[in-house]
Amino acid sequence: MDLMSPTECLLQLCDEHFELEDYKAGVPRWCTGCGDNAILAAVQRLCRDESLRPEKTVFVSGIGCSSRFPHYMATYGFHGIHGRALPVAEGVKMSRPDLTVFVNTGDGDCCSIGAAHWIHAIRYNMNLTVFLHDNQIYGLTKKQASPTSPIGTKSNTTPRGSYLEALNPLTVTLGVQNVSFVAQAVDWAPDMLYDIVKAAYHHRGLSFVRIIQRCPEWLPQALDPWMNDPAKVQVLTHADGLQPSAGTLKLYKNQVAHDPINIDRAREIASQQDVIPVGILYRNPEVPCYEDLRRSTKLVTPSFVRAGLNAELDKYTVWPENAAQ
Repeated sequence: MDLMSPTECLLQLCDEHFELEDYKAGVPRWCTGCGDNAILAAVQRLCRDESLRPEKTVFVSGIGCSSRFPHYMATYGFHGIHGRALPVAEGVKMSRPDLTVFVNTGDGDCCSIGAAHWIHAIRYNMNLTVFLHDNQIYGLTKKQASPTSPIGTKSNTTPRGSYLEALNPLTVTLGVQNVSFVAQAVDWAPDMLYDIVKAAYHHRGLSFVRIIQRCPEWLPQALDPWMNDPAKVQVLTHADGLQPSAGTLKLYKNQVAHDPINIDRAREIASQQDVIPVGILYRNPEVPCYEDLRRSTKLVTPSFVRAGLNAELDKYTVWPENAAQ
């Protein structure tokens, strides 16, 4: 059972209500048409609809265009170093399991320099909501190929076109032990994006959401074939998965019923290359969370932390002779 302070108990007695403005901070500096703007709008809407208290909500990021996300949220935030968003978020959640922790990372930040942290974060399955902003290019550093860049992508580092097949974040994640939630969204379908973000938030465990997003500056036409032809977007529907609105289903007629508990079928869907599957590919709420397995029964107070630090420092203290220890 979680221990709460008297202030925490009093706040829970109040019927708190927040507006979108309560979560907005600063003016986003992303390019016009960048998919990050759509993701920010969906997440701010989620915070409002779920009445997430700003002082109990944390956004953690690494380096990249997507990682400016904490700057635009009026909550707590940590803008970390390249590839290290996940271990920072795990540390926050481990020490403060009462906080709601989101992670915003990019295809380079997560799938390249942060790949080892990504794999082990899936394995640990801590209660985090992770959004992979995948625009298939290094945008902040001006157009270098990323691990998810399609073969043939011309960039500053691959002027003749990239030679390797793109890494698939979905199949990689679905292949890791203890995976518990995997979904995919696209930034140009805002209703489904919001529904997926909401489902990820409500899942207890590590929710991994790959969001395919546009980069109007460096790959302006890369996603046009899928944007201009709704048949190339495959909507995954199920009572335990995504349940889009009638208007969405009218536009996106390529629909497949998929039970998200079926991991083998999820892997098959994730491996498709001719369509973009959108929805919840896999969800298993029975996978244990690491912080539950290792949770301390002691209330972490300032005096408790101070005593622990002093005990560790005393191990290396050189005491004067005859000094009282």
